Amino acid sequence: MGREIERKFLVDKTKWFPTGAKSDIKQAYLSADPARVVRVRLSGECAFLCIKGKQAGITRDEFEYQIPVADAFVLMKLAVPEPVEKCRYTLEFENHTWEVDVFSGLNEGLIIAEVELESEDEPVILPPWIAAEVSGDERYFNACLSAKPFTTWQSPV
Repeated sequence: MGREIERKFLVDKTKWFPTGAKSDIKQAYLSADPARVVRVRLSGECAFLCIKGKQAGITRDEFEYQIPVADAFVLMKLAVPEPVEKCRYTLEFENHTWEVDVFSGLNEGLIIAEVELESEDEPVILPPWIAAEVSGDERYFNACLSAKPFTTWQSPV
């Protein structure tokens, strides 16, 4: 069974500068029900279908499968409501792989860093550009950002 154990953080824009491998991502949601999120993602020349279960703490079931790009375009037309667009930078810091997502479109201005862990209690040294943890704040889940984009929030962050 696939499991995702992940912590999310806001990034201090004054301390972080884009580094690492870069990929443009567009993803859309076929279901944004918190009990079962179904996402289709285009990343470079690849496409993926992902099913995520309900989050408990910072852990949830996750199943991701590569699919034909043509299928992803068709599935995106079935999505609700808006796709999420971002540029992802992948970098190493203190023995962990960090993914820093710089959002665009309706989520412009938001930068989130994620780190996947082997266990919920695994120690992590935070990079100096981390501002605040938002792991449990559903507003920052990508499926929620699709339905209620960052630029529409009354008081972001």
